[in-house]
Amino acid sequence: MARNERVTTATPEQVWEVLADGWLYPLWVVGASRIRGVDDGWPAVGTRIHHSFGAWPFLIDDATVVQEVEPGTRIRLRARGWPMGEAGITITLRPEGTGTRLVLEEDAVKGPGTLVPKPLRGAGIAVRNVEALRRLALLAEGRA
Repeated sequence: MARNERVTTATPEQVWEVLADGWLYPLWVVGASRIRGVDDGWPAVGTRIHHSFGAWPFLIDDATVVQEVEPGTRIRLRARGWPMGEAGITITLRPEGTGTRLVLEEDAVKGPGTLVPKPLRGAGIAVRNVEALRRLALLAEGRA
């Protein structure tokens, strides 16, 4: 499992506002190209973001579903991206000083991605998620 952390000057509430707006997903999730729809009630358990990933004309449509949520603190997602597979993602927000420590944990949980050896898979995911956390922090800070 890849684990990344970053401290932002945004409060947990400000970061949660970004996470709770499913339409912002492609602005901070590396590889997400567009949003086709966000279920009413997002980010309640069972709701989905219908997204595409890749680059035109090679876009793949799939979805990310909320598996668990503690509003303002933690969200656990299952991101689908077939034919690549599925990923389990947990984002935790921890107050730190006047800001927030963002913790992003991710791993392949189903499909061909699970065949990649864990050290190699984790390294690739970790590099991508450094940028994802940077983008998430900037969005939250910019909305502050």
